[in-house]
Amino acid sequence: MEKNNFIDYIRIFCRSGHGGAGSRHFMRNKLTSKGGPDGGDGGGGGHIILRGNKQLWTLLHLRYYKNVLAENGESGSKNNRTGHTGADIILEVPLGTIARDEETGKIEAEILEDGQEFIWLHGGRGGLGNSHFATPTNQAPDYAQPGEPGTEGWKILELKVLADVGLVGFPNAGKSTLLSVITAAKPKIANYAFTTLVPQLGMVEYRDGKSFCVADLPGIIEGAAEGKGLGHRFLRHIERNAALLFLIPADSPNHKQEFEILVNELEQYNPELLQKDFLIAISKSDMLDEELRQAITKDLPSNIPHVFISSITNQGLVELKDKLWQILNKPVSS
Repeated sequence: MEKNNFIDYIRIFCRSGHGGAGSRHFMRNKLTSKGGPDGGDGGGGGHIILRGNKQLWTLLHLRYYKNVLAENGESGSKNNRTGHTGADIILEVPLGTIARDEETGKIEAEILEDGQEFIWLHGGRGGLGNSHFATPTNQAPDYAQPGEPGTEGWKILELKVLADVGLVGFPNAGKSTLLSVITAAKPKIANYAFTTLVPQLGMVEYRDGKSFCVADLPGIIEGAAEGKGLGHRFLRHIERNAALLFLIPADSPNHKQEFEILVNELEQYNPELLQKDFLIAISKSDMLDEELRQAITKDLPSNIPHVFISSITNQGLVELKDKLWQILNKPVSS
């Protein structure tokens, strides 16, 4: 269920509506045998619109939308009647969704707020009727504009999870356990690699009713930047996190090397990720004595803050929340 229900990448064919043609009509009734032009304008084609919805956390509901075709505008008619505008199609997407063109790879929209709307593909404009082209020297124009065609193409919707803090670590580093303790999230926990197959979000309640969002992301393995393991499907979600919490278990054979491998995979994927704020948490620290803690501290980078925690005994979790809150709310340097 977990694997099937989280969809963060959709490829769909989209076409906005064609504009309706303007009318070539002349007034004719029992009182007027040769009246002037009265052809109405064509209606505009329907747009394809993206709308942010904070209640959604996956693109699952769009999984079977292989073709998204907006309605065409109607042609104009006599008596200067404008044709009906084609109905728009509104695609509701979770916050953090990026829309791009498949052919060019260009990012065309980024949905970050609830209710935010973006006209992804504009419908074609309706053509003008012949009444617009009457002049003193041409009082009976026998032509009108055709409607403009809509826009079409293969498009990509890609979800990057929005969270304040991303948990980064090898499989079985204790990320899911930590998330289950400091938030109300209930991720799957087991003693084998890649228990977490999709991002899990949880809200951490802080002091005085304040809170921040943490994402448990599928574990990195060496070579993830080249697509090994869960590869890019995991790494794309890190781009949205304001801070990264590196979880390294106390029983790791080499804490410094493990941290360097994690950082290297981030750099290989996107060097800009190294500009984020880092915090190292040594998990499973209930098995350490003071001498071992000092030895691990000497092994860690001196320029990156760290904290010793245990999700089982709740050791260091208050300090962890404090440090994360300070990182997320530090003054922005001008």
